[in-house]
Amino acid sequence: MRKPEIDHILTRMLESNVEISDFILTVDKPFQVEAAGQLVRVELRPHFEKLTPFQTEIFALNLINQDHRLMERLIKEGSCDLSYELPGVARFRVNIFSQRGNYSIVLRKLETQIPSFAELLLPDAYQRVVSEKNGIVLVTGATGSGKTTSLAAVINEINEKYSLHIITLEDPIEYTHPQKMATINQRELGKDFDNFANGLRAALRQAPKVIFVGEMRDRESVEIALNASETGHLVLSTLHTIDAGQTINRILGMFPVDEENQIRTRLADSLRWIICQRLLPKVGGGRVAAFEALSTSLRVKDVILHGESEGKTFFDIIRQGTTFGMITFDYCIVDLFEKGLITEDTAIAYATNRASVNRGIDSIKNVRGEKTTNLGTLEVDNSYGKIKDPMMIRKLT
Repeated sequence: MRKPEIDHILTRMLESNVEISDFILTVDKPFQVEAAGQLVRVELRPHFEKLTPFQTEIFALNLINQDHRLMERLIKEGSCDLSYELPGVARFRVNIFSQRGNYSIVLRKLETQIPSFAELLLPDAYQRVVSEKNGIVLVTGATGSGKTTSLAAVINEINEKYSLHIITLEDPIEYTHPQKMATINQRELGKDFDNFANGLRAALRQAPKVIFVGEMRDRESVEIALNASETGHLVLSTLHTIDAGQTINRILGMFPVDEENQIRTRLADSLRWIICQRLLPKVGGGRVAAFEALSTSLRVKDVILHGESEGKTFFDIIRQGTTFGMITFDYCIVDLFEKGLITEDTAIAYATNRASVNRGIDSIKNVRGEKTTNLGTLEVDNSYGKIKDPMMIRKLT
């Protein structure tokens, strides 16, 4: 396979389904795409029943395109990340990795148009993030939950409203931001800087007001991000955590125990928002995001400093902080059900507190005049306790 053939295959895969998020190439499997969260086989001509080790390796080498740095990383570390473009068609974030001595490839399709807050159905918390002037904002969630897309929308809003300097550190660059009111410099890992810690350290000398870091991967990156936020920068980044409490614990766990109190103090002063995302199956196909948002407050700072305790948890604070833009997953899930975007079964399956979500759903059903239970008409069983068998009566007497 040569590059024109690679491009032809990728184009055919792209045209095979709607709502494609990923292309997956694995030995002993056909070409596959992930569409609306499900893996779907792609039929090509000539027919590929199963990919061979040679075919996936040739495919990988064409994507790497004689980049010695990527080849060295793939051989030494077992995987490498890069970006790939079908000119005028699409861009991809690519991960090539070794498994059982063979190479597998995952290509994540990147959107070219930066979506708006309304298109993404983002909660009010994101609009409040745009107004922040300093501190750290973390968007968390599983891989593929739309963290980078949400932050791209935030950067786009800042770009349209404020005349300031924005530096992005990405792996790879996913959305290309046009120059509007702000001045944006986008840097890509491997091409423009060697690791996030060094990229962050350099960014502090590049006079930005906003710094976007693709991911907080290690202790050094977190420490430099804290330094940046403490010196008047707004730092936007992502973590692979499922909720606000786990996010705080993940950051604290990156540091030695003897530094914990100092990090708690710095984090309490620097943190502005933690927004967590989950993707849920949508009615009619596709997926829709549910959110949890925690903003800074005196209560939040106290819990960060002293840890969670009975009746004083991050969940309790979020549940009681709706007037400050905070939102729980359960509140968001009930709202999605009310709008008809998800089914009742989906709402219950993804709930944090199922009893709370059930009460919310029942309340919506009552307003709609729908049944809230599957039980039929209840009747008194008048025969309960009475013996109906004559033989049994004779035995007892």
